Amino acid sequence: MKKTVSCIIFCLCGFLVCSQNRITGVFEDIDTNEQVSLWGFNGFETYCIDSTYTNETGSFVLNYSPNDYGMGYLSDKNKNSFFIILSGETIELKGGSIGFPSTIEIPRGNENILYDQYASEHLKREQTLSAWVYLKKIYSSDSLFSTHTVPQTAIENEIKRIKAEDNAFLSGLPQNSFISWYLPVRKLVSSVSTIAQYRHEEIPRAISEFRKINYTDLRMQKSGLLGQVIESHFWLIENSGSSIDSVYSEMNLSIDSLINNIVYDKKLLNEITNYLFKLLEQHSLFQASEYLALKVLNEAACTLDEDLEKQLESYRSMKIGNIAPNIIFSGDIYAPGFYNENLPKQLSELESPFILLVFAASWCPHCPGELSTITRTYQKWKNQGVEVVFISLDEDPGVFQNFASVFPFISICDYKKWNSKVVNDYHVFATPTFFLLDNNREILLRPNSATQMEAWVDWFLIQNKN
Repeated sequence: MKKTVSCIIFCLCGFLVCSQNRITGVFEDIDTNEQVSLWGFNGFETYCIDSTYTNETGSFVLNYSPNDYGMGYLSDKNKNSFFIILSGETIELKGGSIGFPSTIEIPRGNENILYDQYASEHLKREQTLSAWVYLKKIYSSDSLFSTHTVPQTAIENEIKRIKAEDNAFLSGLPQNSFISWYLPVRKLVSSVSTIAQYRHEEIPRAISEFRKINYTDLRMQKSGLLGQVIESHFWLIENSGSSIDSVYSEMNLSIDSLINNIVYDKKLLNEITNYLFKLLEQHSLFQASEYLALKVLNEAACTLDEDLEKQLESYRSMKIGNIAPNIIFSGDIYAPGFYNENLPKQLSELESPFILLVFAASWCPHCPGELSTITRTYQKWKNQGVEVVFISLDEDPGVFQNFASVFPFISICDYKKWNSKVVNDYHVFATPTFFLLDNNREILLRPNSATQMEAWVDWFLIQNKN
């Protein structure tokens, strides 16, 4: 019986060893007993796969499993990174240190050798290609050179040759390998700034390639590229040089292709929608964020997390052009500039041409700064016909009094926090939240900050009057 158990344990240990893949490294300039960690990617997140310490010769060994298949990176105590492909092969590294990737060689690990080779060669090709494209524009547009057809032909041929050489390298990669999937996507992401600045003719093709990406592919989740792909895709559309209407039209098409791809994957749908929604908001692309919100909410097949659903529902119920609900000023109110007899009891009693509603709280990390900015600019806004109403989500009367008593605009609080009627009526899910209304309570703008509101005042009100 003991012999049988020992045999089983031995076989099990052998299986676990075999199921592990190894990375060995020797770095000359690394300290003895310095920690080296191996990290992997899972969607937008990173996780630690293994960690160890170097010996007196700077050597270390790290292990990874088949579940870590994809892109990874090594990190040292200074948080320097060296990226590697975790494709199930044994990898050997040697060189100076992680902090100087150019000193590192890869004696073993076929996919990593190819990755390192392409990274070096592609950079040189891109730099040379940009130079030829620049010369092509000069020879085609400058009258001093445009009559010389021979160099024009030579330039065109060299551009084609460089592109063909790069494509030939990618086509020659081992089929079904991770690198054969990864490098074309990495190339697409890294090319967007150059395309937007110098190679405008490639913009439609690049956008089309982004729309073809399968976000449900496990390789995408393990690549570390998920956020970069989304950001590069929409950055390229935003910076394509098209009219604002064309930009929003293209973004809507891209949103359609993306959501249709992930709509049946609940986890992915929630993660990507949340990421893209925040990205569009940060770039003040509110028409696109509204389109995304309505697109996702109208998809019957999807199940949304409660917080995300509230966030998107805010855009459906409180979108620009809708009439905002009236607000009864219940609880405590501070209204400098108003006498008791004419103290407003509800929002509809304010006669200002424009009203900025600010949902905020003393406990919100960003709210005090936003309210301070509004305080500094309030008189200028007031002179331009903008009144401010601060709706506090505080719960303690003493805290609210100390917080709001210094503000020169109207401040109200019913101490019900997220259960407040006005908070629910306006579908507020985070602080600070802003709504700009006209005197009929039509929603004109949903600013993402006091700075954006200041820009609106300067441009729409002051500039237009001049």
